[in-house]
Amino acid sequence: MTEVVAIRELLDRFRNGDRQALNRLVSLVSRGEALEEVRVELSGIKHDARLIALTGNSGVGKSTLVGQLIEHIRSQGETVAVLACDPESVLTGGALLGDRVRMSAHAGDVGVWVRSLATTSGRQSVTAHLDLAAQLLAQYGFDHVILETVGAGQGDVAVDAIADVVVLLIQPEIGDELQWEKAGVLEVADVVVVHKGDLPGAAQTETQARELLNLPGCEETPVVRVSSKTKEGIAELWELLADLPSRQRVSSRDTRRLLRLVQEYIADQFAAWPEDMNSVAEDWAAGKLTDADAVQRILAHVVD
Repeated sequence: MTEVVAIRELLDRFRNGDRQALNRLVSLVSRGEALEEVRVELSGIKHDARLIALTGNSGVGKSTLVGQLIEHIRSQGETVAVLACDPESVLTGGALLGDRVRMSAHAGDVGVWVRSLATTSGRQSVTAHLDLAAQLLAQYGFDHVILETVGAGQGDVAVDAIADVVVLLIQPEIGDELQWEKAGVLEVADVVVVHKGDLPGAAQTETQARELLNLPGCEETPVVRVSSKTKEGIAELWELLADLPSRQRVSSRDTRRLLRLVQEYIADQFAAWPEDMNSVAEDWAAGKLTDADAVQRILAHVVD
C-alpha cells in the first residue's frame, strides 16, 4: 500500500468518526507528515468548537485546572479534547510528561481525548503544527478543544495566533509577585486566572492584576480567582469562557493565524538549511545586509 493511499484511507476513516484514524492523523501532523493532505481535508470547513488555550509558568497548576475543567465540561454533557505542549525529552525526543499523568482520571471516557505533544526549544512553547492538530480535533466533533502551553516570557505568545481564547494563569506567593508583569503573554491574554486561589495572598494578587490590566481607556480584561483544590470558581470561569468568543476581534486573530501558517511553511522549507543561504546569514550577521534585504533573499529562495 502506497503512502498516499494510506493517508486517503485514514482520512476516509476520520470522516466516519474512526478514533484510531484521528489518533494517527494527529501523530502524523505533529511530526510534520501528511500536512498538505490534512490541510486540503480541512480547508473551507467551519466548525463550532472553540479553541481555548491555557498558558502560564511551570508549577502554576495548568494541568490540574485542565482536569477540573474536563470534569465540569463532562458534567454539562459536552465533549472535550486536550492538546498539551510539553517539553521535549532529551533522551527519547517525546513529550516529557506524557499522556498517562493526565489520562488516568478520564480513561475510558469517550467524551474526552488527551494527548501530550513534545515541544522543541525555540518554538515559543508551541508544538509544531499545533493549529492543524487542533483543527483535526474540532472537525472530528469535539465540542471544546483545550490547548495547554507554557507561557512564561516575552516570546511565548505564538498560541495567540491559534486559539480563540487565551487564558493566562498566575498564582500568589511566587516570590516576586509581579514578575509576570513582564510576560509577553499578559498582552495577549483574554482572561487572567489567579490560580491556587485558596492560598494566602490570592486576593492581593487578584487586585494587582486588575490594577495592572484594567487601566483607564483600556479594554477590560477579566481577572478571576480559582482554586482547583476547593473547586471554587471553576463553574464561573467556564461560564466566562463560554461567553468570550462573541467579544473577540476574529478578523485580527485570523490574520495572525495566517501569518503563523506562513511561519510554519517557511520552517518546513528550511528543515535542511541550504548551503547558499549560509552566505546570507553571514552577510546579515556582519551587517552587510539589512534585515529587510536578508528576509527578501530568504523569501525569494522559498518561492523559487
